[in-house]
Amino acid sequence: MGVPRLTAEVLLSHALHCDRTYLYSHPEQELTETEWLHYGRYLHQRLDGTPTQYITGKQEFYGRPFLVTPDVLIPRPETEHVVEVALAVSRGQATSLPHVASTTAWGGRAASTLRFLDVGCGSGAIAVTVQLETGAEVIATDISLAAIGIAAENARRLGARISLVNCDLVSAVADRSIDVLVSNPPYVPAGEMAGLAREVRDHEPNVALSSGPTGFETYEQLIEDACRVLRPAGHLVLELGYNSSDRVTELLNSRFGGIRLTADLAGIPRVVSCRLLP
Repeated sequence: MGVPRLTAEVLLSHALHCDRTYLYSHPEQELTETEWLHYGRYLHQRLDGTPTQYITGKQEFYGRPFLVTPDVLIPRPETEHVVEVALAVSRGQATSLPHVASTTAWGGRAASTLRFLDVGCGSGAIAVTVQLETGAEVIATDISLAAIGIAAENARRLGARISLVNCDLVSAVADRSIDVLVSNPPYVPAGEMAGLAREVRDHEPNVALSSGPTGFETYEQLIEDACRVLRPAGHLVLELGYNSSDRVTELLNSRFGGIRLTADLAGIPRVVSCRLLP
């Protein structure tokens, strides 16, 4: 099925307040005047470049429906690799840190006593998913108060227990208090913003896309901040932009060990993980 047809079906389902299966099982149904008006408006918005997810107000991530608005970045399938890596490193973390007690088990380990920090949480996709998958304590920060509101609503809807903090990166987080710091930071160089697809450039929040001329400004600050807030041997897990792995690895080399790159399904390095050196 082509993307235009799939988009048309998703928007029609949204106009009818039904799922796509209903469209195929009721081909004879005629739209009411109100439904035609809604469907026409949705199609016009999409033709004008508005992402489908902002029209329907939702995006699936890690098998769960997340509320999204133009105040937050639309969660991408590639970011699920960040969650997978964070879950993997936390399994080892739960068995190796002296402050972790053997209380509630997760995969035979006490992951629920670990403390995660999701920096720049946006919709809360990473934070909510990690909390629901592990039962661990999760803190999520964002500089946007509107994004914090969306993340709070997603946590409420999905039953996740996360602590949300409106601050710049980790400025409100205590020293040596985090076991796993995870982030999908803004990484598009400012000079490349104009070349992005209009759906991204004109509709998604610029603060979540670019942090400055090089695209590495937030990486640099996050790595510096991680050295302050991570507990001894704590893990840092970051999503990588296209062609950014070499520079980010270089930034990590003097302070972190066990640096590992994880590729996405296209073979592009998408996640870097590492452990804070003593």
